[in-house]
Amino acid sequence: MRVNLPVIDEPFPYPRGMSLVSTTDLKGRITYCNPAFIHVSGYTRDELLGQPHNMIRHPDMPGEAFRDMWSAIQAGRPWSGLVKNRRKDGRHYWVRANVTPLMQGSEPVGFMSVRTEPEAAEIDAATRLYAQMRAEAESGARTVGLHNGRVVRLGWRGKLSDLTYMDLAGELTVASVIMTALGFGLGMLVEHGLEALGNAKWLLAALFMLGIGLLGRVVFSRLAVAPFRDLLSFANRMAAGDLTVPIHSDRLDIVGQFTRALNQLQVNLRAIVSDARTEVDQMLIATREIASGNQDLSGRTEAQASSLEETAASMEEITGTVRQSADTAQQAAQLAEQTTSITQRSDQAVDNLTRTIRAIEESSSRINDIIQVIDSIAFQTNILALNAAVEAARAGEQGRGFAVVAAEVRALAQRTATAAKEVKQLITDSGEKVKAGADMSEAARVSMREALTSVDQVGSLVGTISHGAREQLSGISQINQAVSQLDGITQQNAAAVEQIAAASMSMAERARVLADSVKVFRLDASDKHHGDTDAVALRKAAKTAHEAAPASR
Repeated sequence: MRVNLPVIDEPFPYPRGMSLVSTTDLKGRITYCNPAFIHVSGYTRDELLGQPHNMIRHPDMPGEAFRDMWSAIQAGRPWSGLVKNRRKDGRHYWVRANVTPLMQGSEPVGFMSVRTEPEAAEIDAATRLYAQMRAEAESGARTVGLHNGRVVRLGWRGKLSDLTYMDLAGELTVASVIMTALGFGLGMLVEHGLEALGNAKWLLAALFMLGIGLLGRVVFSRLAVAPFRDLLSFANRMAAGDLTVPIHSDRLDIVGQFTRALNQLQVNLRAIVSDARTEVDQMLIATREIASGNQDLSGRTEAQASSLEETAASMEEITGTVRQSADTAQQAAQLAEQTTSITQRSDQAVDNLTRTIRAIEESSSRINDIIQVIDSIAFQTNILALNAAVEAARAGEQGRGFAVVAAEVRALAQRTATAAKEVKQLITDSGEKVKAGADMSEAARVSMREALTSVDQVGSLVGTISHGAREQLSGISQINQAVSQLDGITQQNAAAVEQIAAASMSMAERARVLADSVKVFRLDASDKHHGDTDAVALRKAAKTAHEAAPASR
C-alpha cells in the first residue's frame, strides 16, 4: 500500500457545508475534481488530474477500508465510510466518503466520490477502529473487518452476526418456513392431538409444506423482491449520475407508486440538469466572448497607453523646446531693447555731428569771407606799394629807402595774397569736404532714423514673438498636463480592463468548472461523463501546461 509522507499531526479545518467531489477511471486515476476538493487537498488542479487517487491517502488508514471499498464499487455497489486523508503539506482531514460507480450499461466505467464533513463523535470512533485494525493486521489476529462500509465481526462470531443481517429475500424465506411449520403443527394438534406428532405422515406433510414455503418464497421474490432490486439498481444509477434509462411499472400497488415516483424524480432531475447544461453552455460561450473581447480591449488599451506615454514624452520635449525658444525670444527682446537704446544714442551722436559739421561749414564760409577781405587788403596794399615805389622813384635818392620799404611791403602783400589765395583754396576744398561730410552726416542721420524705426519694429516683433512664445508655452504646458492626466486615466483604464479581463477569465473558468460538475450527469447514451475521460491524456496535458507556465512568465 502506498505510504505518503511527511505527516504532520495537525488537522486541517474542513470548510463548513462544502462537498468535495472527484471522479476517477477504473484504475483510480483522477479525471475530475471540484474546487473545494482542490482547496482542501492543498494541491493544484494540474497536480491532481491524471494522478492516482491514493496520492491523498493517509498512512493511518488501514488497508481493510480500501479493500472493502474496491470490493463494493467494482461489483457495482455504492460504498460509504469515514476516511482520513493527507494534504500536500502533511496535515490531515476527515471526510465521509460516498463512492458510487459510474455505469455504462451494466458495467462500471469509473467512480465518483462525494465527501461531506463527519461528526466529531464519528471521527473519534473511526480513529479507534482504524487503530485496532492496523494493530490486528500487524499481529495477524484479525477480529473485525468491513463489509460495504459496515463494521463486521470475523470468525464464528461473524457468521452468527451475518444471520442477523439477511437480505429481504432471506428474511422472507425464513419467515415463510417458520409460519408454514407453525401453521401445520397447530393444525395437527387441533385435529389429532399429541399422538399425531409421532405419525410418519407428519414428516411427509412437513416436507410438503416446506416445499410450498420455498415455492412461495420464489413467487414472492419475483413479485415483491425483484421489483425492489430493480428500484435499488435504478436509484444507484441515478446516484451515479446516469439519467439515461427510465423505469416503468404497470402495477397499482405501493411498488408501482414508488416506481412511478422514482421515475418522476428522474424526469424532473433530467429537466433540471438539461436546463442547467443549456444555461451553463450559454454562459460559457458568453464568458468566453466577454473574455475574448476584454482581452482585445486590454490590448488596445495597452497600445493606447503606450502611445500616450510616447505622446507625453514628445510633449515634454516640445515643452522644453518651446521654453527654450521663449527664453531665446525674451533674450532677443532684451537685445532689441538694448539695440534700440544704442541706435537712439547713435542717432543723437549723428545729429550732434551733423550740427557740428553745419557749424564748421558756416565757420568755413565766414573764414572765406575773411580771406576775401585779406585778399582785398593784400591787393590794395600791393597797389599802395606800387604807388609808393613810383613815388620813391620820383624822389630819387631821397626816396630810395622808401622804395626799399615799398618793395618789401609789396612783396609782403604779394605773399599775403598768395597765402590768402592758398588759404582760400584750402577753405574752398575744406568747404567742399565739409559740405560732403554734412551731406554724408545727413544721409547717416536719415539712415539712423530708418534704422531706429526698423529696430523699434524688430523690438516690437520680438516682443510679440516672446509674448506668443510665453502663451504657447502656457498652452503646451496645459496640453502636457492634459496628456499626463489622460495618460493616468488610460493607465487606470488599462488596470481596470486587466481586472475585468481577469474577472472574465475567472468567470469562464468557473463556468467550465460548473460545466464539469454538470457533466457528472448523463442525459443521453451518447453523453460523455468523467468516467470516459482519459486520465493519462489529462496527466500529459497538465504536465505540458506546467512546463509551459514558467516560459510564459
